[in-house]
Amino acid sequence: MSYLRHLQACNAHDPSLYRPFMVGGRRLGAIRHAFAETLAAFPDVFAVSAEAVVLSDRFADFELRSAAVAGVLRRLAEQGRLHPRNEDYAVLGRWGEAPALKLDRGAVPYFGIRSFGLHVNGFVRRPDGLHLWIGRRAADRLVAPGKLDNLIAGGQPYGLSLAENLVKEAREEAGLDAETAQRALPVGALSYRMDNGYGLKPDTLFVYDLELPDGFTPRNTDGEVERFELWPLEEVARAVRGTDDFKFNVNLVLIDFMIRHGFLGPEHPEYLDLALGLRRADL
Repeated sequence: MSYLRHLQACNAHDPSLYRPFMVGGRRLGAIRHAFAETLAAFPDVFAVSAEAVVLSDRFADFELRSAAVAGVLRRLAEQGRLHPRNEDYAVLGRWGEAPALKLDRGAVPYFGIRSFGLHVNGFVRRPDGLHLWIGRRAADRLVAPGKLDNLIAGGQPYGLSLAENLVKEAREEAGLDAETAQRALPVGALSYRMDNGYGLKPDTLFVYDLELPDGFTPRNTDGEVERFELWPLEEVARAVRGTDDFKFNVNLVLIDFMIRHGFLGPEHPEYLDLALGLRRADL
């Protein structure tokens, strides 16, 4: 098997299945044709045509847009058409700009908006090489139950900075104090665009490396992880290359770690496709 298949899986989608989602004259997402027809039942909020789904210009600012869309989502949730997560994401075209509106996390793929998250590689240096802390996701998780995961990972909610979210997720997922979490080193961002069965996920992951002392043991506090194990990097590489045991996007984060730390080098036949494919400029 190969490393590259994980990048291919995370970028599998058919553009012909979607039409643009427009807000204020800008394309901020992509909506499946079937869900567009669902939104056509709310003509006071959305103008639906064969070419696009347009949020009405009557809602001209962040608060009005957010409230209008939230009202539609409540109706759809009551009808069982989607499942809210009770956490809002910002809807924006580029990282760093003011959001056009906020949207419940559960609806994000339905609207195909770009979402952001952070992943932290918790690693330990030992005489026999690098080791990574690997979590086993709880069996009751909505996404990827029972799959392997990074030490820390989470979506980026509206209203928190990345630094604040890092501290929050580190405390909840690994029992780390703020001082330890703040030692995590930002090492770049990864991007992919995939169909998850409900809609489109054009995601960006901010990646961090956190070196931890030998003898430290993480402790999950929010129920997302059943247990943690410390794996030699060679074992991590075998699992990524030969199995689908890791949550889909965690494979990308680990491949990036292997490249940056020299474990996976230019002599590997997939190296260039991996190095370039992890950070796609067209996303």
